[in-house]
Amino acid sequence: MTATIQSIEAVLVDIPTIRPHKLSMTTMGLQSMVIVRIKDSDGFEGLGEATTIGGLAYGPESPESVKLTIDTYFTPQLLGKPAANINTLRVDLGRSVRGNNLAKSAIETALLDLMGKRLNRPLAELFGGAVRQHLPVLWTLASGDTDRDIDEARTLIAARRHCDFKLKIGSRPLMDDVRHVAAIKAAVGDEASVRVDVNQAWDESTAARGMAELQAAGIDLVEQPTPMKDFAALARLSAKFHIPILADEAVADASDMYKLAAEGFSGAVAMKIAKAGGPLRALEQAAVAQAAGVGLYGGTLLEGTIGTAASLHAWATLDHLQWGTEMFGPLLMKDDIVVQPLKYHENGVDLPNGPGLGVEIDEDKLAEYRRK
Repeated sequence: MTATIQSIEAVLVDIPTIRPHKLSMTTMGLQSMVIVRIKDSDGFEGLGEATTIGGLAYGPESPESVKLTIDTYFTPQLLGKPAANINTLRVDLGRSVRGNNLAKSAIETALLDLMGKRLNRPLAELFGGAVRQHLPVLWTLASGDTDRDIDEARTLIAARRHCDFKLKIGSRPLMDDVRHVAAIKAAVGDEASVRVDVNQAWDESTAARGMAELQAAGIDLVEQPTPMKDFAALARLSAKFHIPILADEAVADASDMYKLAAEGFSGAVAMKIAKAGGPLRALEQAAVAQAAGVGLYGGTLLEGTIGTAASLHAWATLDHLQWGTEMFGPLLMKDDIVVQPLKYHENGVDLPNGPGLGVEIDEDKLAEYRRK
């Protein structure tokens, strides 16, 4: 008899960060996550996660709205349905609920984890198998203080924990940001790749000036310099400079990727399972990007270990991951809610190899950080 979905629980969890994490639109000192637990009629449990960066300052979904959507709309529709019919469930949710990709991603991840555990196989094998067991991971230097960021970068390079770094800019005057970034690049030299994330803070003319300065400073990549849906600006800027642009907020799914590529954009795309609506949709986006000659980058919404593990299983199946990944979310948090944290070493992270996601909830830690 086919196992059916018996229960769905969405739990709000708040974990402090190890330091303030500065973005162009807000500064984070706490990461809030929605942990999804789906149990089937045979007693197996699948885990999923939905996380945002800075709540509604970043995008249209908040942790609170994700929980509400799952509790009020998704759960009644999914209870009693065959747990293994993931594609059918995805289609049904897509027809009954518009948008809400973060909530959909958490549900899809939990269903995939559940299937992996039933089959006793790692999640990556459900996507055809991993082509790599260790993935590169960069680190974001986001204190905003130049000397502190330089010291942090040098410490991490020496420990072989990271050799690629991203800087959050866009909240200060342009040349203040340029001087900050250029000083860090000069300090680390050829030992590290330095990229910047503008988080949509510039208009096109400011971006043109900024990219010229950053190109001269030896910066390797500029992430989302202009507003998210101004595809034409991204295409024009990508044609004007040899420093590549990384499209992030502009591209949520395969459809967005197709439209941006059709505008003439060349560069790279930050794939995020939450933006796409789940790991399967993110891999569809990767296929379109590869066909268009756009480079791939494994992006994050600063997920905890559960969401990070789901992303790693998807990215591990890609043969070309030109710009590596930024799956450092668990390292930004002061604590974890899983029994065995991910293993970060040699400038990257190992792919979990247990059934499903390969992670297990620590019930005591979950109770400690669960929102009361």
